[in-house]
Amino acid sequence: MDFDFNLILVPATLIFFMIWLLDKLIWKQRATRGRDGENIIIGWAYDFWPVLALVLVIRSFVVEPFNIPSESMVPTLQTGDFILVNKYSYGVRLPISNTKFLQTGEPQRGEVVVFRYPLQPTVNYIKRVVGLPGDHIVYDRGTLSINGKLIFKKALADQGNPEYERFYQETLGTHAHTIRELNGANSASIAPFINSQANEGGKYAATNGQHWEVKVPQGHYFMMGDNRDQSADSRFWGFVPEQNLSGRAFYVWMHKEPGFHIPSFARNGRIN
Repeated sequence: MDFDFNLILVPATLIFFMIWLLDKLIWKQRATRGRDGENIIIGWAYDFWPVLALVLVIRSFVVEPFNIPSESMVPTLQTGDFILVNKYSYGVRLPISNTKFLQTGEPQRGEVVVFRYPLQPTVNYIKRVVGLPGDHIVYDRGTLSINGKLIFKKALADQGNPEYERFYQETLGTHAHTIRELNGANSASIAPFINSQANEGGKYAATNGQHWEVKVPQGHYFMMGDNRDQSADSRFWGFVPEQNLSGRAFYVWMHKEPGFHIPSFARNGRIN
């Protein structure tokens, strides 16, 4: 997903604030010369730092907008969707460092979560929470089980092209959502993580992607995309540490097709 805009927003806010503070305490150009006589940079500081500070507070601690650049969450989220993310669902965190200083909640199974990609933390990913800390996840020829309980999955015959793809309603926790699978595809067969026997010293087997098992370590989460055969997720690169969580995706507020297209609001709605 999007590059972390706070890497630009935080330094800009601090620089303009320091210029404003120095003028208030030392230079005093605004007080002695007025708006027409002060240095242009000082004028910018007075005009911009309060706005930047407000945007920073809202984006960091309340709600942050993101754009969906890929198909990994189809059909729940489409390429070109603009979404809102609740930034305090899983704890209030400092911008840039993502250090949590106030506990407010934890991810629940089935929620759609934005997090920092474990292999490149400056990049944000979005997936659905499948496994919670301590969960034992088993995939066997198209079906998921978590802690010995089969995950409900119902075929949706009225969606998609049966010759190419299949859609199913899946229920994880309290979240009923639609997933997409491609006929004859088996992306898990080439998924490095679940085929590496990284868990429990190789205790759990992986058989050509048709059967695999993992146990989620404490303080980590197992994420998967709703577009199951076109999603680079925990099957490929592993678990998501708790400290990488950014927030819960809860609303689609706009959609825009790539290129010179007018934004649409037809897809507006809550993300389940």
